[in-house]
Amino acid sequence: MRIGELARRSGTTTRALRYYEEQGLLASERTGNGYRDYNEACLVRVRQIRALLDAGFNSQTVAQLLPCASGSRPQLELCPNIVAAMQTTLQRIESNLETLSSHHAAVASFLEGESSSDSA
Repeated sequence: MRIGELARRSGTTTRALRYYEEQGLLASERTGNGYRDYNEACLVRVRQIRALLDAGFNSQTVAQLLPCASGSRPQLELCPNIVAAMQTTLQRIESNLETLSSHHAAVASFLEGESSSDSA
């Protein structure tokens, strides 16, 4: 299938598919006229990539996880290097949550101050 069809069937964009190829996450064959040609397995691969990116993994970590992925969802075989990559991502997410919580508290504080000054 061509890139447009894969994009449509996977619910992503052709730009994203080109990026995945650039990052080594997805591979295509080239036809005689230079068009990308994808097989059916690429549809599952794109769904795996999307699921892992949506979970918060960056493209480098996705590249590490893909060889251990099976199914569209995907299921991951948890070998030691995979667990380490997942723990690193989880720590980054937890740090981001702490930062967001701090931002939330600061904005809420400003709003509370605004409410107090309105009633004064």
